[in-house]
Amino acid sequence: MAMTLTSPSFAHNAKIPSRHTCDGEDLSPAFAWSGAPKGAKSFAIINDDPDASSGAWVHWILWNIPGDTTSLGENLPRSETLPNGAVQGLCWGVDDGDRVGYWGPCPPSGTHRYFFKLYALDTVLKLPARTLKAGLEAAMKGHILSEATLIGLYSRSR
Repeated sequence: MAMTLTSPSFAHNAKIPSRHTCDGEDLSPAFAWSGAPKGAKSFAIINDDPDASSGAWVHWILWNIPGDTTSLGENLPRSETLPNGAVQGLCWGVDDGDRVGYWGPCPPSGTHRYFFKLYALDTVLKLPARTLKAGLEAAMKGHILSEATLIGLYSRSR
């Protein structure tokens, strides 16, 4: 069985509600997943916007989600470490982030795709908080057991 990632907030390839964007409350969406492989010791999430004109903007990176976890609630705090032990990295720009935690869609024009990628890992990563996407990807190399992607769409109404 393949690992799947879903959200009660939006369906795959559907519009992300404004409450999860810069036009609303900018709350992280809730997620649920199933089909994780045996041996998963932790999970990581990378959320980026490949349609940004200056390259993929990073909106959220989160790792060391405990391996027995199957969901995340809405509105996680923008802190380096979460109560469940998960760690959050830096966001925005092309890995030149300056913000920790989830920062929702805020495209300057047009409809952008926002990829939420979930990774099941065979280890718990030893990375400091505020690590950039490239650092997380390098640390995950050789440790990914499975992955799943949920794509949300967003365009601003001005």
